Amino acid sequence: MAKKKTMLLFYRPINDRLSTRGTHEINENIAPQYESLDYDICENTLMRREEDSKGDKFVFRKRIARWFVFLLIGVVTALIACCIDIAIEELSSIKFRFLKYYVDLCMNDRCMYIPHLYWVATNIVPVLIGTILVTYVEPVAAGSGIPQVKCYLNGVKVPRIVRIKTLLVKSIGVTCSVLGGLAVGKEGPMIHSGAVVAAGISQGKTTSLSKDFHFFNYFREDHEKRDFVSGGAAAGVAAAFGAPMGGVLFSLEEGSSFWNQSLTWRIFFASMISTFTLNVILSAYHGFPGQLTYSGLLNFGAFPNISYEFFEIPLFVLMGVLGGVLGALFNYVNLKLTLFRMKYITKKWLKVVEVLVVSSVSATVAFAMIMMIDDCRPLGQDPTKFPVQLYCGDGEYSAVASIWFQNPEASVRSLFHDPPGSHNPCTVGVFFAIYFALSCWTYGLSVSSGLFIPSLLTGAAWGRLAGMFLEYLFPNAAWTNPGKYALIGAASQLGGNVRMTISLTVILIEATANITFGLPLMITLITAKWIGDLFNEGIYDLHIHLSGVPILGWEPPQLSHNIFASQFMSYPVVKFNCIESVARIVDTLRDTIHSGFPVVTSVHDPRNQQTEAGTKLCGLILRSQLIVILQNKIFVENKEEWMGKSITLKLFRDAYPRYPKIEQIYVSELERSYTVDLRNFMNPTPYTVPLAASLPRVFKLFRGLGLRHLPVLDNRFELVGIVTRKDLAKYGTNH
Repeated sequence: MAKKKTMLLFYRPINDRLSTRGTHEINENIAPQYESLDYDICENTLMRREEDSKGDKFVFRKRIARWFVFLLIGVVTALIACCIDIAIEELSSIKFRFLKYYVDLCMNDRCMYIPHLYWVATNIVPVLIGTILVTYVEPVAAGSGIPQVKCYLNGVKVPRIVRIKTLLVKSIGVTCSVLGGLAVGKEGPMIHSGAVVAAGISQGKTTSLSKDFHFFNYFREDHEKRDFVSGGAAAGVAAAFGAPMGGVLFSLEEGSSFWNQSLTWRIFFASMISTFTLNVILSAYHGFPGQLTYSGLLNFGAFPNISYEFFEIPLFVLMGVLGGVLGALFNYVNLKLTLFRMKYITKKWLKVVEVLVVSSVSATVAFAMIMMIDDCRPLGQDPTKFPVQLYCGDGEYSAVASIWFQNPEASVRSLFHDPPGSHNPCTVGVFFAIYFALSCWTYGLSVSSGLFIPSLLTGAAWGRLAGMFLEYLFPNAAWTNPGKYALIGAASQLGGNVRMTISLTVILIEATANITFGLPLMITLITAKWIGDLFNEGIYDLHIHLSGVPILGWEPPQLSHNIFASQFMSYPVVKFNCIESVARIVDTLRDTIHSGFPVVTSVHDPRNQQTEAGTKLCGLILRSQLIVILQNKIFVENKEEWMGKSITLKLFRDAYPRYPKIEQIYVSELERSYTVDLRNFMNPTPYTVPLAASLPRVFKLFRGLGLRHLPVLDNRFELVGIVTRKDLAKYGTNH
């Protein structure tokens, strides 16, 4: 489409696009491989025909099917969580029992290098398995998966994020990462695992295994799948922390961009089922069948008697400030490490080597700390299943070794509940510094890993240190409980890293079974978020932006009402006529990477026959729809061949979500001369905006309605441009 010089003068010339953007910095780091999801429902002729043919029974059956799918999501997510937890528990027990045996054996023989080498070996072997799976089999399984799930629920199609293969690699990988002694946790990846479970069950098929079970066909659409993935993410949180309400709020606060009330009930149902199923299985596994005392993978332990005084609130605020500063420092250092990795550690074998180096260093530093710090405690206070005597006297154990000779979750629980005097301030302080550095170095490696536990453990360490300091200043005060301040420190550090407030508060309340401590937690988390936001974004947002994902925040850029659609729209527009030739459709799909095409018809101005014909917008059609049309040969000229077939939405749902590429579609020379009537397949009522629409108005349409394409019309209601998510994401948003 040729540019019309006169049509944009009233709204500022297109040639001045860059000069009129004011102080808004344009982000050109938008990766081309990310496409948007089609959350907007296509109300075409096929959809209306299907709706007319269905009765109340179908509507009722579909409603029941939704609840049944959410039930299955909760059960299966919990089963996966149990498998991961039991595998880590059993294998870790073998590992630490083995290491304890050699430490005790070599204690008096001056051969302590042997348990050190064994420790390094028992770290490297499982970590090697995990990193090879992630690096060579499914790279999208790296990390916790929370940033990717957040992008998916925001409307961005992240390749391979909800594949069965991804789930398998994620489950095995996180088990190996925790077992290998890395500063990671298994709770964060459960959110990604729940999302994959939801996506697979709700579609009734698996594209990874090329298996179609031929049920739940009517849920094979992006907007339906999004709702189920929201429930899967919430079920993952519920399984990880035993916090069903926290799961719902997490999905609302950090995940879904679009929400409705009926979805809230279904997601809460899935979260409750997930918590209950996991509780039943783990309670039986730990020898307490029927007692339901293991509601989540991370068991903080109850704080039944915890309380606070009014004068402690300023102390909680100060800890929130410290958590915000430390969180910002963590994010900054990790950002620099990630940039270094993106620049220099690009080969797959280098990624594997880096993981092995970090694993070896983790074991070496921990062993050096155990050897160098003399912190002996009476055996009656040992918080670990494998107390190590080392250089302590008879009837004593090494408190330093007890922190390292257990899983990170157990160490968090120890710092929360160990009685006063169980830890030396030097031990806790050195552990904090070491674990802070290790967790910062570990996040971003090519392994499946979670950030929640490292953040909680780091915060619990400096929080308990703060409690011990207060206990020293006020030795006879009843309110100086080190465990209480360990909890505040853990919340503050996690909040400073990820910048979560409401959902994290509820998660911690549910995990600790103490609602009276909700206010201090909320104050601490809000303070940590505010302070952290002064320096940089949360860790998940930083990694999302480094990946070049066109994610849209909650609010449009500030002071952007003077930026109009004419300045950021894409033009000229690649478009089709209502009845288009097969040759042009095929050639256009091969020559462009566009995912949506306006459908237009030419119109003349009856008042001035000398003017060029304009283009009146008739609808919008997607690349995926055109692919299915070409694949099934739905051409006007061979109407007799396909009229006997059932041309319904089932054709498009069966191909969803992995549509063939245009190169895989064979079209003969004769068929190239045929035509396609696009009117039955296009969306005849797409949302549109005028040229004078401001960026905030366009942003709210995209964010609130889940749009992928937004045609722009001039003052004669003719098509002049189109806005996509990437056009908006270049301006940045307010999170």
